Amino acid sequence: MIKQGRWKVSLGVVFFALLSLMIVRSVLAGPQTVPNDRDKTKAQKTVAPSGGVDERTEVPVGNYVAGNGIIEPADRETKVASQIAGRIARVLVKEGDVVDLGAPLAELESASERAALDAAEGDLATSRAELTRTLRGQRKEDVDAIIADTEAIKARSEQSQTTLQRTQKLAQTGAATPDELDRAQRQADADRSSLEGAEARRKAAIAGSRSEDIVIAQAKVQAALARRDQAKATLDRLTIRAPIGGEVLQVKFRAGEYYAPTGQEPLVVMGDTSKLRVRMDVDERDIAKIKIGAAAFATLNAFPGRRVQGKVVEIGKRMGRKNVRTDDPTERIDTKILEVVIELDDKSGLVPGLRVVSYVDAS
Repeated sequence: MIKQGRWKVSLGVVFFALLSLMIVRSVLAGPQTVPNDRDKTKAQKTVAPSGGVDERTEVPVGNYVAGNGIIEPADRETKVASQIAGRIARVLVKEGDVVDLGAPLAELESASERAALDAAEGDLATSRAELTRTLRGQRKEDVDAIIADTEAIKARSEQSQTTLQRTQKLAQTGAATPDELDRAQRQADADRSSLEGAEARRKAAIAGSRSEDIVIAQAKVQAALARRDQAKATLDRLTIRAPIGGEVLQVKFRAGEYYAPTGQEPLVVMGDTSKLRVRMDVDERDIAKIKIGAAAFATLNAFPGRRVQGKVVEIGKRMGRKNVRTDDPTERIDTKILEVVIELDDKSGLVPGLRVVSYVDAS
């Protein structure tokens, strides 16, 4: 047991000696933020890439705020979608086309909707014809025929009335039987009733249509017009039109494919490429250094050595997450940034979506 205790004491002394040596070396090396001579020598070495192109960029000298950014159209990208789902019948544009506001971009299948519109237009034409006939009333020929029929009925009524009077006189002298008098009375009454009906029809024909009939006919036209407009609107919704004037940047679907607005993909991506801008991520520590109108430039891996000049035209109003991420696995993604928009002076060779490194003059 005495030997075992001595062994433990020896191990403790060795461990304490090693720990003391490490502490002394750390103190002699100075703070970790101060590079030693060996680290400086390694940092000065230049190692050529094993293959491909060296994508390292030279950091400009000056008082700049730097940040990653992405090229976008003059007013961001516009993702165009349809209001309803359906199978795509035709795609009317291709990538690179410049279209005006309201130009058709694509059409969905619309056979049943076109048939419904044709039926609605037929009903509208019928209702309008009925309204015209009601407003005009009966034709002159029809009115003349009614007047002629009335005159004929009037003549028969006068004749039956004369016959009744003569039969009454003959019945007083016994020359006519009671049965003949009764028949003459009934005929005179019937002709008088027919004359009253004919006179009413004549007056109605001369006076024209009633106001109630005109109102009913007008209401039928309005209902048919509403059905026509509804069918037309349904058909128009199957044509996807450009919400802005600009360039077609991407066409996501092809003819024959089924599109649903609940999906994540738009039909077409558009943008105003008359000018290009850079949406730059500025670290929250540097936002006080950015001013509207400040000079700026962007560097691109696609064009080594090129600087695209511009100026700050917009500064975000709210902090957010990074928009642009590099391929560096050590990059922090939880850093808060402020979006800064830089309008570029030259857009030659540039396309929306291209990643850049931007520098804003903070002097």
